[in-house]
Amino acid sequence: MARAGLFFYLAYAGCKHLKSGIGGEYTSWFAGITLAFHEMGHLVLSGAGQTVMLLGGSIFQLAIPVLAGLYLLFKQHDWFGVSVCGVWLATSLFELATYIDDANRLNLPLVGFGEDVMHDWETLLTQWHLLNQAQLIAGLTHALAITTWGVSMAFGAWLLLQMRPLERV
Repeated sequence: MARAGLFFYLAYAGCKHLKSGIGGEYTSWFAGITLAFHEMGHLVLSGAGQTVMLLGGSIFQLAIPVLAGLYLLFKQHDWFGVSVCGVWLATSLFELATYIDDANRLNLPLVGFGEDVMHDWETLLTQWHLLNQAQLIAGLTHALAITTWGVSMAFGAWLLLQMRPLERV
C-alpha cells in the first residue's frame, strides 16, 4: 500500500513537471535533496579546476540517484526502489533543464559559497561558445527527463502489478 501511495505521488510530481515545461517553476520534494547533492558536487570537485568544479554540481545531482539505484539493485534487490531512483533522476534532469535554460536569462536565485556566486551553466556555455544554444541543450535535457520519468513510471507500475496480492478463489 505504501508503494502505491508513493507511486501516485511520483506520477503527480512528474505530471506537474511536464505541465510546467522547460524552465517551469514546479519543484518536487526531491528538489532540496538534489540541491544539497548539487552543492556537494561543487565542494568535492573544487580542487579540480573551475570547469570541473562548475560541472561537479550537475554531475553529482545526476550521479547520486544513479548510485542510489545501483545500491538498491545490487545490495537490496529492491526493484521498486530502482524505479523510484529513476524518477528521482528524472526530477534532477527536469531541474537541470531549468538551470540550463536560465543561462541566458539569469533569473533563478543562486545558492553558493562566498560572495561571487556564478551561474554554472551561463559560465560553462559562455566558455564553450554555446550560450546561444542554451535553450536547445535545455530542451534535450528536458526530453531526456521525460523519457527517464516515463520509463521509470512504467517500470514501477509493472512492478506494482506484479506485487499485488492474488485473490483467493
